[in-house]
Amino acid sequence: MTALFVARAWRATLIICAVALGGCAATGERHPGDPFEPANRDVFALNQGIDRAALRPAARVYKEALPAWVQTSVSNFFANLSSPRTALHSLLQGKPGEAGQETLRFFLNTTLGLGGLFDPAADANLPRHNEDLGQTLGAWGVPPGPFLMMPLLGPTSLRDLPSSIVDRFTEPLYWYSGGSNARWTALGLSVLDTRARLLPLDATLAKAYDPYGFVRDAYLQRRLYLVHDGNPPEQLMEDPMEDFEDPEAMPEDPPLDQSPD
Repeated sequence: MTALFVARAWRATLIICAVALGGCAATGERHPGDPFEPANRDVFALNQGIDRAALRPAARVYKEALPAWVQTSVSNFFANLSSPRTALHSLLQGKPGEAGQETLRFFLNTTLGLGGLFDPAADANLPRHNEDLGQTLGAWGVPPGPFLMMPLLGPTSLRDLPSSIVDRFTEPLYWYSGGSNARWTALGLSVLDTRARLLPLDATLAKAYDPYGFVRDAYLQRRLYLVHDGNPPEQLMEDPMEDFEDPEAMPEDPPLDQSPD
C-alpha cells in the first residue's frame, strides 16, 4: 500500500500547510510535542528528496497530459471512496446527521454519478465532511502523543499513525478483488491526482524559513482543528501537547539545518 501512503503523505503535508499559512513560522524555541525532532528532520529530508526525484515530475506530466475534466472526475472518484469511512466515524462521534449526509452522498455519487466520477451530491446541497479514526479517538479524549515524520507517509502522530492503518480496512479499494494490477493502477492514479492538485502549493512550502517546522506546526494545529470541529480550546491551540509531555524533560533543540527548496 506504499502508493496510498505517499498520496496521504503529501495531501497531509501540503494541504495542511496551505490551511495554516498564517502562523507557522519556525522559532528557536523547543517544541514540546516533538521529542524526536532530529530523527523527524532526517525523515522529512528523505521525503522531500523522493518527491523532487519522482512524485513532483510525474505529477507535472499528469497535470499537463490530461484534460481538466478528466482530472476532476478522477478526484471525484477517489473522494467518493472515502465517504463510507467518514460516515462510520461521524456515527462513532455522535454525529448521526453528518453520517446520514455522507451515506447519501456515497449512494448518489456511486449511482447517479457513475461510480463517483461526478458529484451530483454537491448539487443536492450535501456537504462533504472529513472524519477518520484519529479524529474519533481525539473526540473521545485520546491525546495525539508525540509528533512523528514517517518515510513516505509523512506527518502524523502516535495516535494518528495506527489509526490511519486501521482506516485502510474501511476503504473499498482495500477489498477490491479484481486483480492486483488493477488495484495498484488505481492507487498510483490516486497518488498522481493528489500530487498534481497540490503542485500550486509547492511555492508556499519553499518560501518557509524552516519547512520542517512549518509542516509540523501546521499538521498539529490542523489535526486539533479537525478533532474539535473547528473550535479547539484556546489553551490547546497554545500547547496541544501540554497534557502529554513534561516540557522540562525535553532535550535541547537541534540546529535548524533544513533549508527551503
